[in-house]
Amino acid sequence: MSINKVIISGGGTGGHIFPAIAIANRIKKEYPKAEILFIGAEGRMEMTRVPAAGYKIVGLWISGFQRRITFKNLSLPFKILASLMKARKIIKNFNPDVVIGVGGYASAPTLKIASMLGIPTIIQEQNSYPGKTNKFLSKKASKVCVAYAGLEEFFPKDNIVITGNPVRSEVVKIDGLRDKGYAHYKLDPNKKTVLVVGGSLGAKTLNESFVDKLKLLQKDDVQVIWQCGSYQYNEMKAKTDNLDMKGIVLTKFINEMEMAYATADVIISRAGAIAISELCIIGKPIILVPSPNVAEDHQTKNAMALVKDDAALLVKDVEAREKLVSTLLELIKNEEKQSVLAANIQKKAIDNADERIVNVIKSIMK
Repeated sequence: MSINKVIISGGGTGGHIFPAIAIANRIKKEYPKAEILFIGAEGRMEMTRVPAAGYKIVGLWISGFQRRITFKNLSLPFKILASLMKARKIIKNFNPDVVIGVGGYASAPTLKIASMLGIPTIIQEQNSYPGKTNKFLSKKASKVCVAYAGLEEFFPKDNIVITGNPVRSEVVKIDGLRDKGYAHYKLDPNKKTVLVVGGSLGAKTLNESFVDKLKLLQKDDVQVIWQCGSYQYNEMKAKTDNLDMKGIVLTKFINEMEMAYATADVIISRAGAIAISELCIIGKPIILVPSPNVAEDHQTKNAMALVKDDAALLVKDVEAREKLVSTLLELIKNEEKQSVLAANIQKKAIDNADERIVNVIKSIMK
């Protein structure tokens, strides 16, 4: 049976948008004539990222409930009603074979209406601890594609399929790039190298954990590729302008992430679901510093799914300024521990998640 028309809904963060585009790309690879329509939330990043990837997107007037007291919450019932009505009109006009929700504000009204209209729906849950919306939507979903085992307490057991998270295929292809990476970053291949990455906007905690300890790292012959993000780049640049930055690469954003992954001996990262899925495929020792600023503390739960199996180290955000660099130096000197972490994280890698999800679509269409 051919896949002809698909709606993919959700967004808000790269962690929702990257998998959505990866799924769309896989569908187009297998079914070049398939029509794919995205439904996002007006004003959110998917409204620019999805068209940049070559797909059409329609926006709903929807936002989340603000936990603090604000007048914005007064408009929420009207937004929900307007979004449900618009989603109904879009879905009836487009008439998709299947609707896929990847998380984010727009996925709730879209999947709710699709279920009411009897259209098969799939939820793609990236995290080890689902949010309230996906738990609610899963009751009517045809299938729930997950990246972690043990989610039976949140979703109907018979509907769960472990597919992994779709990742950006170009950034995990690191074989043969190590020497190129050292040349690209002008680093010494005989010294240990650490990659510090806190997402495209950076991570304040990671930046402040490193900026005052660069001399300590240099003293131990540790090199650093440091993506500090756009928000704090000027501040970090000013703080390091008078330092000898030999062996330290400070950058606002890493465009050649595959080069950085290939060069690194140890990687320090936030614990977003897609970042972790990439790191499992990369298969190197990692230290995770979960962001405390996410709903339901998802990142700590994602990190603990690795830490409990000795596949990663964890440093709490509140302790990072004091402990992160010392934990790193301890790991750098412990080759045996590095080997254990690398071996265990590789066991969790799923590098064909996009293909698995398309197979799930085929199965429910049959």
